[in-house]
Amino acid sequence: MAIHIIIDGYNLIRQSPELAGLDRQDLQMGREALMEILAAYKKLKPHKITVVFDGTAEPSVYGPRDYLKGILIRYSQGGESADDVIRRMAHHEKSKALVVSSDRAVMAAAESAGATGMTSRAFEDKIAMARYLALKGGGDADDSAGWEPTTRKKGPSRRLPKRRRKIREREKKL
Repeated sequence: MAIHIIIDGYNLIRQSPELAGLDRQDLQMGREALMEILAAYKKLKPHKITVVFDGTAEPSVYGPRDYLKGILIRYSQGGESADDVIRRMAHHEKSKALVVSSDRAVMAAAESAGATGMTSRAFEDKIAMARYLALKGGGDADDSAGWEPTTRKKGPSRRLPKRRRKIREREKKL
């Protein structure tokens, strides 16, 4: 199953220590740095990525949609916030969506629609891990060395609920 990563752009920029400094200097620099990081991540993991930014009430030069290096960039239009666009996209994508935002209301709406939610800091950590593994030349971080004998009991009592197992599987794909 393909994952559609829907990112609250300004939320991710302002939660990231690396990008927040650029954002304070110039808003455009912060957006460009984010897009460079996401483009590098997309080369490693070919998931569909959409970044949603708050637009203004004024007409945009770019229009409501733009593509940059295979990443869809959406700007909210007509008095609508980026949070509303993200909620609508999560409701449309349902279980295929992974919403990246630290806004609790957005996360709750996305999870109620069946999407998986992830905080901006956790997503940034996943990107950093993917970049590290690509440089190292290793595979997935979850690869095991094989069977190890153990005396620990196994069975349904240790099994996570079905919804949590599905969320864990989607997060492993990142």
